[in-house]
Amino acid sequence: MRHRRALLPALAVTTLFLASACSSPAAPDPDAKPPVSEGQGQRLTVTEPPAGGADHSLTVAAAPATATTATADSSGTGRRAHRTTLAVHSYDGRTRRAVLSDRPAHQGSSPASPSPSPAARRAAVGEVIASAPAPGAPHGLLAKVTKVLGETDRGTEVQTEPATLNALLGADTAKGAVPVDPSSFAVDKLLPDVKVSWTKAGDIHAGPKGATVPLGSLRLDVDAGIPMAKGAPASATASVHGFVQVAPRVDFAYGGTGPDAAPGSAYLGVSGTWTSGWAVRGRAAATTGAPLRIPFAKLHADPVLQVGPVPVVVNLDLTAYVQVSGDGRVTVDVEQNLRGAFSAGGAFGPGRGWTPVSSSDMSGTPVRASVTADGSVQTALGAEASVGLYGTVGVTADLAPYLRGEATGTITGSPGRGGAKAGGTWGVYGGVDLSGTLRLQLSVFGTPVVRRDIPLGALHREWRLAGGTLRSL
Repeated sequence: MRHRRALLPALAVTTLFLASACSSPAAPDPDAKPPVSEGQGQRLTVTEPPAGGADHSLTVAAAPATATTATADSSGTGRRAHRTTLAVHSYDGRTRRAVLSDRPAHQGSSPASPSPSPAARRAAVGEVIASAPAPGAPHGLLAKVTKVLGETDRGTEVQTEPATLNALLGADTAKGAVPVDPSSFAVDKLLPDVKVSWTKAGDIHAGPKGATVPLGSLRLDVDAGIPMAKGAPASATASVHGFVQVAPRVDFAYGGTGPDAAPGSAYLGVSGTWTSGWAVRGRAAATTGAPLRIPFAKLHADPVLQVGPVPVVVNLDLTAYVQVSGDGRVTVDVEQNLRGAFSAGGAFGPGRGWTPVSSSDMSGTPVRASVTADGSVQTALGAEASVGLYGTVGVTADLAPYLRGEATGTITGSPGRGGAKAGGTWGVYGGVDLSGTLRLQLSVFGTPVVRRDIPLGALHREWRLAGGTLRSL
């Protein structure tokens, strides 16, 4: 199976997680629930001022194409973060050495061009630097200067160590939900028959013929065969085909520093709207252990949030998959349309630490439902996502809308059609599972380190699509 890589244009990421036609639940306090935008690109601010009484609310929005670098003094003098002309010319993740210059290496220069002159303003020991993706730091850089090593023909070389966001944001507060531009996703197609579509303002990238993609959304279409049950005749093939259309948002909140210098509150998560339609036909393979999961596309993006003067780099990964489990006996012909909203993330609050947040509000409509023979089968067309900051994973979430069919006896039934050929009972159900994990890397906010992974907790909903008791006719 060949892997094919396609790069979506620069704005598609926002739609996949953040910009869908439906909005997620209303914006809650970051101590308890995820913030939610009330419109694509809308700026939100925290309603509670920091403990000191002064209101230092920062706007949260998608960063401009030429995101600036921000620095702050970490000496505890109360100096706030500010934009700087210093930029990361290069970074070595192994040694944590960076070269800082007045001009990014990727702007207005090429490998054959003269190197930029050393920075006019030298970096100082103790400075904390936040940068958008740069050479050697594809997921952004958040670091503290521990030593100035000297001048080179490329700029000032410094030794760094990892830093935290509270060193930059200090007593300021920020809260917002920012859509991800759909064209910025890099896509690895893991199966041959995968098509990618997206639409953004002023630009359309259409995949399958006749596909209609709402503005700001990203769509994946898949057509794949499913392994047959052992011993099944060659005619008993099985397949799944359908699409996933998702518009994600990045949810971010920071509540200012508390008395222990840790943030009073924080939130990081992903939310958005989901639309899918898929059909499963045939006799699925039996499974004795875990369900069979078939990934069909991997996507990655590094959207940059502009939190006041600070560029906050969010790392998004998404793996779309088909999952099948069953006893290998039942033959199905089912199809469902599904839509709704979801959110998953982690919230930090004083006195309780990090706690998981997850919600899903989805419903399905049967297009066709037919189950034959005695047995059961379940298929999911889902996505596993991770969201982090500056290259560290903070939250993973697995959203799995599914179809489940079961029958006793030998029957054939379909909604709105009476044609039962034998006695028995049958049922077709739609459902959604949402699970995930908080990771210790969420300490990038400056909060106490999570000593172990914290499960989000399983969220499970199921609804009946069709079924009943049939008698021979």
